Amino acid sequence: MTTNSTPTHPSIFDRLGLPRPLLWGFVGLMIFMIGDGVETNILAPYLTGEHGFSIPLAGTLVTVYGVAVAIAAFLSASLSDLWGPRKVMFIGAGIWVIFELLFLGIALNTSSTPLIFIAYGLRGFGYPFFAYGFLVWISATANAKRLAVAIGWFYVAFSSGLPTLGALTASASLELFSLSYYQTLWVSLALVVIGAAIALIGVKEKTGRAPLVANPEQVFSTMSFGLRLLVSNRKALMVMLTRTINSVPTYGMAIFFPALFVDRFGWSVGQFLILTTVIYAVNIPFNLFFGALGDKLGWSKVVVWFGAVLCAISMAGLYLVPAWATDHGYPFAYPLTLIIGAIFGIGLAGFVPLSAIAVSLAPEHPGAAMASYNLGIGAAVFAGPLLVAVLYNVLGAAGMVFLFAALYLVAALMSHALRGTQPGFQGVAQPAAVSTH
Repeated sequence: MTTNSTPTHPSIFDRLGLPRPLLWGFVGLMIFMIGDGVETNILAPYLTGEHGFSIPLAGTLVTVYGVAVAIAAFLSASLSDLWGPRKVMFIGAGIWVIFELLFLGIALNTSSTPLIFIAYGLRGFGYPFFAYGFLVWISATANAKRLAVAIGWFYVAFSSGLPTLGALTASASLELFSLSYYQTLWVSLALVVIGAAIALIGVKEKTGRAPLVANPEQVFSTMSFGLRLLVSNRKALMVMLTRTINSVPTYGMAIFFPALFVDRFGWSVGQFLILTTVIYAVNIPFNLFFGALGDKLGWSKVVVWFGAVLCAISMAGLYLVPAWATDHGYPFAYPLTLIIGAIFGIGLAGFVPLSAIAVSLAPEHPGAAMASYNLGIGAAVFAGPLLVAVLYNVLGAAGMVFLFAALYLVAALMSHALRGTQPGFQGVAQPAAVSTH
């Protein structure tokens, strides 16, 4: 008996490491996160300028929001195991839209501080369910040998929206179309609806439409696996803490950097939005680069040197360089700051292999294994603003920047301890997973 076989050639998607069945999910995620990212750098100046909030109070609001994000980010992974990633994404989109309507339609119009806190805080459950549910979908379906690259594509879509094109959209809305802060927030809602529709309707892949575990009825066991992994596996805890530090400055800077740009450097909020756009526009291609480099050079090594150390240096430079240049009256102060911002964006991308490390700790439970990683993402959303709310009046802007830089050095030490988590790399065996029973 003869068998006719046709040689298969890898498609362009295979060569790029992009999971073809999830293509529309990446597109929808990017548009969704553009909508979510529109408000990132305009909410604080809007609330302080038009609703009487102080900088610490604005930081407290974002901290409350961040607590919800942290909880949702942690739960999104385990719920994706239980219900399937698509259902979790649908719930997240619904939460975002409903509570944004409450926030815009009632809370802001009545200037009710308690209602602003309630509506905005509860909306924090929305985007993590949507975005990190999709991240679990990727982790469950991507080629294991190219997992870091596939996750890199997730961060291309995610970072393209939040805050890169989100900040650019906000800047265009305010400065080109002369819309108000409030009107710009409505633009963000429209983009979220469009992005969610594209992802939820466009992706036909079957795996993510059903539970990812064989025994979804064992709710407590599945939901608690991520927590037990944190307790029993020191490396899982370090993954979580390192991921938190990765994004702490992103959310902390959004609270006090607009005022720093205006009061200390004599620039505008619009110029800060441009800096944010530059940081994350440069970040986007390097997400893929460092994902591929991590697969070849070593996940831990890339996170240490290209992630944590580079971020520590460039974070300090984001204050020292413009302060020095403006104090001396140099005309190139702002362009030089944009260059430092670009370097910082490259450093942020150096953390991409960290997610592959997280999955490698329990590869047969991708959702639960990602729970600790997602908790780190969510924790950053409230840890950054919380640090500003508590320490800004004591340390000032310069002190906050140096604190963030020091945290990156701590992340470098923890990342160095994550050596040996890369299955099959230089003869290192795959670590044993924690039992769920």
